[in-house]
Amino acid sequence: MSVIAFAKNWNGKFKNSTFELVSYTRNLASQLNTQLIVVSIGEVKEEELKSLGKYGAERIISVNDPQMNTLTSRVYAQVISKLAEIEGADTIVMSDNESGKAIAPRISVKMKAGMASAVLELPVSMNPFVVKKGVFSGKAFEHVQIDSPVKVITIAKNCFGFIENQVDVSIEEFSPNLDAALFKIQVLEEEKQTNKVNLADADIVVSAGRGMRSPDNWGVVEELADALGAATACSRPVSDEGWRGHEEHVGQTGKVIAPNLYFAAGISGAIQHVAGISRSKCIVAINTDPEAPIFGVADYGIVGDVMEVLPKLTEAVRNSK
Repeated sequence: MSVIAFAKNWNGKFKNSTFELVSYTRNLASQLNTQLIVVSIGEVKEEELKSLGKYGAERIISVNDPQMNTLTSRVYAQVISKLAEIEGADTIVMSDNESGKAIAPRISVKMKAGMASAVLELPVSMNPFVVKKGVFSGKAFEHVQIDSPVKVITIAKNCFGFIENQVDVSIEEFSPNLDAALFKIQVLEEEKQTNKVNLADADIVVSAGRGMRSPDNWGVVEELADALGAATACSRPVSDEGWRGHEEHVGQTGKVIAPNLYFAAGISGAIQHVAGISRSKCIVAINTDPEAPIFGVADYGIVGDVMEVLPKLTEAVRNSK
């Protein structure tokens, strides 16, 4: 038996979420007293693959196929399932990101495996296999028992961190024999934003709400984000009113994020918004109302006008550099 971890890459490069995944599965495999196999799909150079060895990936199986550079959940699920059967893997782990959410359920059905998503820590129990996850928008925790022989789990961002465990890396090539029908959907063109930090992957996020009073005042938000190398976000009322695009909306009905540092400027802290940012490592709230609900979840609070506070924060960040 073994543990398989799917290491997603972005244009041939791994991000922090992948390193966290490898750290998690390395510890999981040790607790299960079994082998860890890391699977990479798409074109990734050997040196980049070896970087996973810093976090305990001693055996890496690379499906270095250019036609798999674009994520197709049907194809990826087929490849990982085939490898799991060949290797006799009984536990398959991936990050709870857009790829994990698309692939994990397909693998679960294909392998008749029990599944738990957005797991927050290493299993509470190995026999029976019990994992912990958040429910009710993070207001409570649930212990999920998986009794099937094969188990599929996705881990929440920032739930475990990076643990360095340098090992010698063995890289193997794998060329699966797949049905051509799986590739009938083709991506002909991609348009990507440049000079902008991706919100889902950002370590720092500067977010703002209606307390900004006008979309014309958003410059101070963008200046702080630029100084910090951060992504920008907003509350739902802001996106609904067209001040910012819906792709920046974070909350229960928008994107759920877990950055290391989250600035909430002029955001009151409605339950729906807090549900989308509650797993942030550190929350800094800025609001003129000292009774605003956001201060109840913030690690640091500043009572003041965002139009005065944000420029001073930006100046302080730039001076510190």
